[in-house]
Amino acid sequence: MVLQDKYVIGLDLGTTSIKAVLFTTGGRVVMTTETVVETLYPDPLFSEQNPEEIDAKARKAVRNILQNPEVVDLGVEKNLIGIGISSAMHSLILTDKNYSPLSNMLIWSDKRSRKQADSLLEEGTGFEIYRRTGTPIHPMTPLCKLLWMKETGYEAFRKAAYVMTGKDYLAAKWSGRAVIDYGMASSTGLFDLQSLDWDDEALRLCSVDKEQLAEVVPPTFILPGLKPEVQRDFGLTRDVPIAIGSSDGLLANLGSGAILPGEVNISVGTSGAIRQFAAGFPVNDKMETFTYAFDREMSVIGGATNNGGIVLDFLMELAGFTGTTGEFLEGAENVSPGADGLLFHPYINGERAPIWNAEARGNLFGMRLGHTRAHLARAGLEGITFNIYRIGKALEKMIGKPKQITVNGGLTRSKLWVQILANVFGEEVHVSNTPHNAAWGAAFTVLVATGEVKDFAEIKKSLPESFKVTPNEKDTQIYRELYSKYLELGALLEAQF
Repeated sequence: MVLQDKYVIGLDLGTTSIKAVLFTTGGRVVMTTETVVETLYPDPLFSEQNPEEIDAKARKAVRNILQNPEVVDLGVEKNLIGIGISSAMHSLILTDKNYSPLSNMLIWSDKRSRKQADSLLEEGTGFEIYRRTGTPIHPMTPLCKLLWMKETGYEAFRKAAYVMTGKDYLAAKWSGRAVIDYGMASSTGLFDLQSLDWDDEALRLCSVDKEQLAEVVPPTFILPGLKPEVQRDFGLTRDVPIAIGSSDGLLANLGSGAILPGEVNISVGTSGAIRQFAAGFPVNDKMETFTYAFDREMSVIGGATNNGGIVLDFLMELAGFTGTTGEFLEGAENVSPGADGLLFHPYINGERAPIWNAEARGNLFGMRLGHTRAHLARAGLEGITFNIYRIGKALEKMIGKPKQITVNGGLTRSKLWVQILANVFGEEVHVSNTPHNAAWGAAFTVLVATGEVKDFAEIKKSLPESFKVTPNEKDTQIYRELYSKYLELGALLEAQF
């Protein structure tokens, strides 16, 4: 039985911030610390971060937990089982033989390789790579970023001893051994799901050797000892197990308890995603979804959207509204489903799933006199939801109807949106109030790795009760008809991107 006086840390390396969360082994949050990471935009298409800043702030986040006086008084270090790592996907760093960076870290939102992504799809090579790797062809992927580097003669690419993501870069800096988990490797577009090894054809295309890449390991892999200076930076007086963990998306599903077949998790904050664990590594024929390996037996299938809560921010600015998001949504519940003919395609930030088009653009259709700010707010919520539903339908074709839908993220603060979600899906929705899903998923990899718990499914025992939202049958029927129109208009729009 798990003891409540033992502790574990989930280290979440996000795009905008680095977060460390101290949990009891039963999942109770003891303390959280967070530090913002600067993103650099040297060109309108570029999105970069300083790898050394990531390293320093990750160490600081852990230190701020362990050296907090209240944490010290609890005797946490003595009872600390270990640290698990979650990381944002699709990053790329080039280093020398000593793992010193030769480039900034290109993050998922970097769009410099749009031409390379388009060429791969036009030639058909991209679909072949997708069918083997499960990673959609898109400028976000290290595959396309490496092609850009190769074709433009990027100096750091010509000199690089190692090609890394943010996760294996830190593993190498902290332990001296470059390892990468299946989830992070899988999201690069360079990893073959059948052989569970680096894909020879993708590497040949990018002119990258296997020797330049990290060793692929399961999420429960424990780093082989922290360097003494890293222990000191962490504020540790002893070596503790560090589990490599996985990517933030996969761990968010784990941390929400959506791990068994048929359990779907929807997470919507600034962006959003819908994901489901599956046995094996099935891949969508139309490239509507991703398939990322979690370990040698399970994958997570789903799709991420660029356009979640950011849509509401955009519409508020468009309307010249300076209040809060909650105030912006006031009155939208009094607008009928379909916003009196106002239909919104939410691709204001390009799009990943299900169309995987960085050039996608948003569209408000059906505007007329009489439409108000409340109509605009309702149309925004419905557009976000239709896009998530479309990804969900692609998932359903692959692995069947969901048995349970769980939802979390900042947008769940809107009761109206959760009800719209339930109505659009026509399914009961379980709203989770589990904080820090990805961090808890990361922390749980340590508990499995060290034998504190038997398997990943035991995470369900640590989750608080969720509340349920039931669909309104009449509204569901209305949304079925509106969704057909959404798809028809979307097809016309996509032809113009």
